[in-house]
Amino acid sequence: MSTSTRESRGQEMALTAAVAVVIVLLSLLPMLRLIKEIVAPGGTLSTVAIKAGLASPATWIATWHTLVAGIGGTILAVLSGTLVAVLITLTDIRGHSALVLCYVMPLMIAPQVTALAWLQLSGPASPFLKLFGAAPPLGTKNPLYSTSGIILLLGVQYGPLVFLLVRAGLRKLPRELVEAARAAGAGWFTVLVTIVLPLMTPSIMAAAALAFVSCVGNFGIPAFLGIPANYLVLPTLIYQRLAGGGPAVLGETAFLSVLIGAIAMAGIFAQEVMSRRRDYRISSTSLPAEPYELGRWRPAVQAGMWLLIVLVLFLPLFGLVLTSLVPGYGIALNARTATLDNYRFVLFEHGAASRAFFNSFWLSIAAAFFAVLVAVPIGYLIAWGKQRWVRLLNLSVELPYALPGVVLAIASLLLFLRPIPLTGIQLYNTVWIILYAYLARFLVLALRPTISGYHQIDRALEEAAQVAGAGLFMRMRTIIFPLVAPAAIAGGLLIFMTALSELTVSALLWSSGSETIGVVMFSFEQGGDSNYAAAMSVITVAVTFVLMLVTNLLAPYLPIGVLPWRD
Repeated sequence: MSTSTRESRGQEMALTAAVAVVIVLLSLLPMLRLIKEIVAPGGTLSTVAIKAGLASPATWIATWHTLVAGIGGTILAVLSGTLVAVLITLTDIRGHSALVLCYVMPLMIAPQVTALAWLQLSGPASPFLKLFGAAPPLGTKNPLYSTSGIILLLGVQYGPLVFLLVRAGLRKLPRELVEAARAAGAGWFTVLVTIVLPLMTPSIMAAAALAFVSCVGNFGIPAFLGIPANYLVLPTLIYQRLAGGGPAVLGETAFLSVLIGAIAMAGIFAQEVMSRRRDYRISSTSLPAEPYELGRWRPAVQAGMWLLIVLVLFLPLFGLVLTSLVPGYGIALNARTATLDNYRFVLFEHGAASRAFFNSFWLSIAAAFFAVLVAVPIGYLIAWGKQRWVRLLNLSVELPYALPGVVLAIASLLLFLRPIPLTGIQLYNTVWIILYAYLARFLVLALRPTISGYHQIDRALEEAAQVAGAGLFMRMRTIIFPLVAPAAIAGGLLIFMTALSELTVSALLWSSGSETIGVVMFSFEQGGDSNYAAAMSVITVAVTFVLMLVTNLLAPYLPIGVLPWRD
């Protein structure tokens, strides 16, 4: 064996070992720590804690609320997302790119921002309703403070997620099946019911499972809409228990987080069982089906689509902007009362808000930068590796993101409740535990587009460099990284946008001095300062939208599907 060959194999082993360490630290260690509390006799999740959780009426009430909101939000998301996917993908409706961008936008906005925007649009203090004299009297209960309000906003939030998955399946719909049915005289509705939707069952079921997991683990919407109405789901119950009891109630909250994880996994398992009942495989591939011509119905369908966009995106954001410009609760907006003082207050005068902007920006940048660097070698092993354990590696990376964020937050608390062994470093009650959770949860957002980038690279370039004697690290630095960098960077930008106003994880991990934008926004809303919360929300939405536009500059260099809002 030549020296260069031994050196190359040594570098491959070193890369594999480094990737394994990262995966163990970020994905497996927190989950194993949580499992230990379940099986260890002396663990925090003791028999006493389990019995206390099972005996508490609040646990079962919150579990029932979680199931109702999760199933209801999933049904609404599946119905709306599938309908929009069919209309945009299979018809000749105009303005596909703009419709996709606008419909996917709510998915890129933090759930608590969505909740706040809708609250400011429909409540008795709504500046938007006051413009038309339609606001109910002050003190009237906002109709969104209810079960139906939570289900509605969960459907709005995750309808775009269903849309993306179902649309990806529709793009692979074989043309010959549709054309054969049309040639036999079947109408468009018959083709849709008997061919399109049955073939899309795997995509729809997978989308439903992801939407259910997202609804069950959502904290922002139930927190903004449910807590004022005393309608608690499991994530908000965990938050209240931790806020009131601290580390002393970790045992009970660990049990509740395991319960959330079990509900989420049950949803995924149900999807797997239902998908296996029939064989949906297609024996051949072809060009996508020709768009169905709407004819005289096209103007009406297009008007309906844009009306939907206005209702789910523009009106709530417009109401949010109006609220951010009024000086106080219940004050009507006009030329005399309009002010930018709310923005000045949250940016420069309020200490916690200023720290939150700083913390969230550097946490998001750090998580994105780390993920981009790590995603390239991990993607190399997953995309081009032939070992049997590669699939296990991929599943391990996806685990922290697949499970509800509350589960990861509790696992991180348990993991770092005591100082790190041998070092004495304390992460509990510091901003570093939030960074750790962000790294673990959002790594997969950079890994997925990076793997897609690898699949579109001609590996002959790397193999030629290897034959010429270049070691693995040299090939990674000079050939591989430049080729997959656009996809990895796009994933990093997705992480930045997602982490910037994240709330589910940071709400359980923050401490004084480590506030994030989502936490302070939630505190403002809970304290009745909706105008300050609205100002922070408008800033984060503006940053997100600008980043989406900037990311579009990378579109020519990216694999299809990396940017969810690109048609």
